[in-house]
Amino acid sequence: MAVNSPKPVAADLKAVAGIEIGVAEAGIKKPNRKDLLVLKLAPTATVAGVFTLNRFCAAPVQISKANLAAVTAGAAPIRALLVNTGNANAGTGESGLADAQASCAALAELLGCTPQQILPFSTGVILEPLPVQRLVAGLPQAVAALTSDNWFSAAEAIMTTDTQPKAGSRTVTIGGHAVTLTGISKGAGMIKPNMATMLGFLAFDATVAQPVLDQLVKQAADKSFNCITIDGDTSTNDSFMLVATGAGSLVIDSIDSPHYAELAAAVTELSTFLAQAIVRDGEGATKFMTVTVEDGRTVEECRKIAYSIAHSPLVKTAFFASDPNLGRILAAIGYAGVDDLDVGQLNLYLDDVWVAKNGGRNPDYQEQDGQRVMQQSEITIRVKLARGDATATLWTCDLSHDYVSINADYRS
Repeated sequence: MAVNSPKPVAADLKAVAGIEIGVAEAGIKKPNRKDLLVLKLAPTATVAGVFTLNRFCAAPVQISKANLAAVTAGAAPIRALLVNTGNANAGTGESGLADAQASCAALAELLGCTPQQILPFSTGVILEPLPVQRLVAGLPQAVAALTSDNWFSAAEAIMTTDTQPKAGSRTVTIGGHAVTLTGISKGAGMIKPNMATMLGFLAFDATVAQPVLDQLVKQAADKSFNCITIDGDTSTNDSFMLVATGAGSLVIDSIDSPHYAELAAAVTELSTFLAQAIVRDGEGATKFMTVTVEDGRTVEECRKIAYSIAHSPLVKTAFFASDPNLGRILAAIGYAGVDDLDVGQLNLYLDDVWVAKNGGRNPDYQEQDGQRVMQQSEITIRVKLARGDATATLWTCDLSHDYVSINADYRS
């Protein structure tokens, strides 16, 4: 069960004009489950994305990056996104690239476009060949099912170890123009911020120039998907895509547009919701933890310390056990790599409980107060460095027995 994250309701997910969604059961890994997704885009749509920095990036990541770069260089616009679960098509070499290209070619034939106008995405087990024949055989079913109000099924079709689909919608008014935004995400393990998360797709019906959308996706990812971590592992398949369908009345052709900041705020807010949903559904998670580092010299050093806390197995297991062994947090801060940190100025809080004062145990701190906070399902760790005015916030979860069991049995 995801931590304080109710399952989305299909009726609450709003259709976005200019995008159609089709889902199929292709039997890619297991029978009788939704595992193939097609997102067909209007000719007016623009697409931008960020991807994993893992050097073993999956074949579909390589092809999606190349096809997006071709659009920037003047090629025909992207007409569809193709997503499969059950197999990552990563660590598969040249044959994996050929399989991903064959998938794009098969969908392009059905949609009447070129293979370069398709962006492929995969998620699942690494180092196993993609069953491309099954994928291609499922495409007619997905195309036949194309409809604008199928976001819930889309969220289900990209799940792996997720316990529930992740999706959300917003309607905002910007400069008198109504804008509808809907997005989905997936991921529960192998999550570390490094240009996106496992998979995330967010569409809205405004018209946005390509250079503007390229900046917006990076800005939104940096404040949302790049602020989550579950286990410190960066996936081979991380991808986060924005689609501006061009079907609405709002037009933004410059980042200097008076409406850009409002659109960016709406996109970032929904992106943050989708990113946090991944952490709340972390494999075996029982606690949702916010880690905020304040008063640093730079955002980078604040993030470095926050990551050190969030990645520490000792910190994460202590929170799972509700054990206020909070010296573990100080240790994680100390080895974060901020070499000139004056620990004598540091203060540590758990929610409203002042734990460490000026680098040592707060004389007024009582362990029962720390334990009270740690028994909550949502907890904020707050570190004040007394070095400047920079701040960074990350979201993470605890590490439980179930995390080990899920990953030990993942391929069964």
